Amino acid sequence: MKAKTRAQLERLVSELSKSKPTPRVRKSINLKSQVIEEIKGLLRQYKVLAIASIDGVPSSESKRLYRKLVEQGALVRLYKNSLVLRALRELGAENLDELAKYLTGSNMYIFTNMNPFELAKVLETAVEYRFAKPDEVADFDVELTPGPTDIKPGPSLSLFGKLKIPTQVREGVIWIAKDTKVLKRGDKVSSELCSLLRKLGIRVVPVRIRLKVVYEGGCLYPPEHLKIDYEKFRNDLVAAIGASKALALELAFPVPELMPELLARAQRVAVELAASIGYITPETASVVVSKALARAYALAQALSGKVDLGVAVPTAPAAGPSKEEKKEKPEKKEEEEKKEVSEEEVAEGIASLFG
Repeated sequence: MKAKTRAQLERLVSELSKSKPTPRVRKSINLKSQVIEEIKGLLRQYKVLAIASIDGVPSSESKRLYRKLVEQGALVRLYKNSLVLRALRELGAENLDELAKYLTGSNMYIFTNMNPFELAKVLETAVEYRFAKPDEVADFDVELTPGPTDIKPGPSLSLFGKLKIPTQVREGVIWIAKDTKVLKRGDKVSSELCSLLRKLGIRVVPVRIRLKVVYEGGCLYPPEHLKIDYEKFRNDLVAAIGASKALALELAFPVPELMPELLARAQRVAVELAASIGYITPETASVVVSKALARAYALAQALSGKVDLGVAVPTAPAAGPSKEEKKEKPEKKEEEEKKEVSEEEVAEGIASLFG
């Protein structure tokens, strides 16, 4: 009996192995193969693949969000997670075990040549709005402006009254009489306000595509790694440019952007050096003479108490009176006040010291 049963099983397996798939099965297999080949073609064409969740995103808003991505040169597709993973595996992509952790739930796949940081910025700014639901928290203040509505008077008037919105009935419709703030940021939206905002066609709840991960060349970028503080980055960049410029100036690095300042600095240093060694040029003459005169006065002042120079030595080079001296106006000048001597007399006195 057992041999007979075994023979029957072997015959059944043989018949099944020879049997061909049904048309429905063949069609399903062919369709999956086509989709996989399509995904592989997109992965070859685009260098970046982003995976984003579409759970909780209404279809009408999601279509508008897709359109914004398409305007930025991206391609949006909805595929089964298993087919995307299989296509990546057939292409020999790296880190697939890590990527598979993000392939859960309902996802949209974004194919693009934008860099991951640029794509994250686009997704952050791509926002649509939907009608609020009761007890949802407001992200911003909502204020109704004066003007007509499309709501006819009737039961809706009591709704306006309950929400303390001043109204008028004009031209057969309800008018909002003045600016009225109906919602503050952080407040919960009441069911009455939800109903009214829907009637007014006002959408106040932002809808965004929730990025899960960006895949590029085997590297995975979670969204928290793609957030950039652009203001801080700008300030850091300005500081870096300033520091690099200061270093290049210190090294006298000859680049076109720094040549005017380098030449001006070189000229200034050259004049200072020439003046310090007493080299006379049209640019240094006044500085050299001023320094020589100052040194001569200093030397004469130091020697005046020890050696008779034969001339009166002033306490300082000829210069205008200070502010304090201008304020003090002596009534009489002392007769013993020494007369100011000329530069020639000072020079003759110093020369006499050295015989």
